[in-house]
Amino acid sequence: MAHSRGAKGRAKDSRQGRSQRQLRVGEELRHALAAVLARGELRDPHLAEVSLTVTEVRVSPDLKSATAFVVPLGGADLDPIIAALNHAASFLRGQLGQEVQLRHTPRLSFQADHSFDEAARINAILHHPRVAQDVEADEEESGDADQDEDGHGE
Repeated sequence: MAHSRGAKGRAKDSRQGRSQRQLRVGEELRHALAAVLARGELRDPHLAEVSLTVTEVRVSPDLKSATAFVVPLGGADLDPIIAALNHAASFLRGQLGQEVQLRHTPRLSFQADHSFDEAARINAILHHPRVAQDVEADEEESGDADQDEDGHGE
């Protein structure tokens, strides 16, 4: 019999099985990291004139490591930015340690957030004329099913 509770009996969140604590700590780290990056204290030339959005921070169950997902505004080249952030991770960890009240500040790693690209790709597919035609046909069929023989709704 499957249960929706973790090994210690705490209910898990539906987002990939993360606990409320992981989600709360991740959100606190996201806000603090965004503030640290906004101050512009990093001296790496790849990060000099780049505005970054921290879209999510995923924290491991033991809260010892965290992955920050970032997206640059303005479509900058992601590879050197991610490499520069990972190079500056220990500095950023120290800055976060001053910003958040945690017993231990997690080790940081950075990844590009491709969810916006994926959402745009799906949106383009849904608005493609062939797909839009199929969606309209499905909507018309479901509208006909709601009417009785006389053409009246239920």
